[in-house]
Amino acid sequence: MKVIKVGGGCLRNKKTIAEILALLAERARGHIVVVSALSGITDLLIDGMKTCLLDEGAIASVVGRVKNRHMLVARHLMPAGPRLRNYTRDCNRTLTGLERLYYGLNFTREITPRIADVVASYGERLSAQLLSAAMNTNGTKATHRLPEDLGVVTDGKYGDATADVKQTEKQLRQRLRPMMKSGQVLFVPGFYGVSRDGEITTFGRGGSDYAAAVLAAASGAECLEIWKDVDGFLSADPRILPEASLIGELSYDEAAELAYFGAKILHPRTVEPLRAKRLPILIKNTLDPDGTGSRIAAGRRVSSEVVKSVAHTTDIGILKVHASGVGMRRGILGEVAAAVAADGINIKSVVTSQTSISLLLARRDVGPARRALMAMKPRPFRRLGAAETAALVAIVGEGLSRKPGIAARCFTAAAECAVNVEMIAFGPSPVALYFIVKETDLHKAVAAIHRHFFSAPQCLI
Repeated sequence: MKVIKVGGGCLRNKKTIAEILALLAERARGHIVVVSALSGITDLLIDGMKTCLLDEGAIASVVGRVKNRHMLVARHLMPAGPRLRNYTRDCNRTLTGLERLYYGLNFTREITPRIADVVASYGERLSAQLLSAAMNTNGTKATHRLPEDLGVVTDGKYGDATADVKQTEKQLRQRLRPMMKSGQVLFVPGFYGVSRDGEITTFGRGGSDYAAAVLAAASGAECLEIWKDVDGFLSADPRILPEASLIGELSYDEAAELAYFGAKILHPRTVEPLRAKRLPILIKNTLDPDGTGSRIAAGRRVSSEVVKSVAHTTDIGILKVHASGVGMRRGILGEVAAAVAADGINIKSVVTSQTSISLLLARRDVGPARRALMAMKPRPFRRLGAAETAALVAIVGEGLSRKPGIAARCFTAAAECAVNVEMIAFGPSPVALYFIVKETDLHKAVAAIHRHFFSAPQCLI
């Protein structure tokens, strides 16, 4: 048995969903299929909370838009008759629960973390319900079960939950394995689990990959397959470098770092549950299901040049905290970090010197973090500065920290194309180094470094 994850990018419209179902009918019998929401639905649900909070009259419209999107697909996949009528009834029943939640938050005039997680989970629930009904219509036996039915247990943290794999494994042993003996396709919503108190808690945006990894680790699966509309991890973003090459084999650390530094192939936390079990992750392109793809597994596969990929992200901002003697003042870093974290802001990285602390944040968090620090009494700093037009370039590969001269070659390549490196971090991860450049220089920097390391053929496995 294996776990297959189908992402929202593969569930864009009637045509792509029909193609995915045909592929699943061929390759997913007797396996677990973890699904994301249909493309765009999670945003619609989340934006709907803000709309419905302010305007009770908008509730019917928001729920109607969600329903219409799913019914449009259902009518394309299912002929008129009893099965379509049964699906419509089930869909309406599910949407009644969503509608009540919207009325509840309108009445209380508050979007609590608990309500936000429950509402956001409806995209995956509706997706699993739709796909299982459509697959049964096409003659392949299928069913769906919710994470609360299977016993996917979390730590109860709203918006950023972590699964308890051991507890989930105990639950699945009783609830899941008998179900898989029938050879049917089992659809499970990704994105969320349930706390020990029975509360729905989501794994964060993009967390369906992580949910699939938890199910793979806890169910005794042989592997996790991630179905995408791309071949796998590449040596660079093909939008910048069309000649970027496929990476056939990666270690867990390499995949996690690439995901963290901007590669959209995988959620960064996906490797966590699988590492202890040493289960492989296979990235498969639904447009070329027999293609090589990328394989992520235990072990260190060092390429001849060490560097496997040049990743990047523009979702980065820098907040600079200027203060005298930062390196000698006990506790100042903790005070600054605590003030930012108290507002729910994640600090991606910290670089310090004797005169300043540089906090690397998501770009949208720079303003809120500045306000949080300005509210400190007394202020442990002299002034704040911000850079919101920065970009991050990351070099990833096993053996990076042990190969002399890699950093120097990166900076030489950047300098030769007149790119100024504004900040450097090398050492926290043995498989990655990163540096900051101006966003306007990003494409130049990525292209120059990629050419430097990949101009000659090299083995990527």
